[in-house]
Amino acid sequence: YTPKQRMARKLMTKRGRAIYAKRKVIIEPVYGHIKACMGFIRLSLRGLAKVQGEWSLVAMCHNLLKIFRNGWLRLATM
Repeated sequence: YTPKQRMARKLMTKRGRAIYAKRKVIIEPVYGHIKACMGFIRLSLRGLAKVQGEWSLVAMCHNLLKIFRNGWLRLATM
């Protein structure tokens, strides 16, 4: 089976649909925020090591913004 066929077969089952539906609340909002709010549309560098470094930087900025917006920095300095 090809990956596309395996996925189609998995989505035919109730359990498979339930597992796939969890992506909406687990990972997809993070990518949506990075793309829409932070304006990060595509990677600028080439090569696996450089791309991993660039993505790590974007993810770090995303996490730092979450910490900053939730006021955790104020709590840490008290």
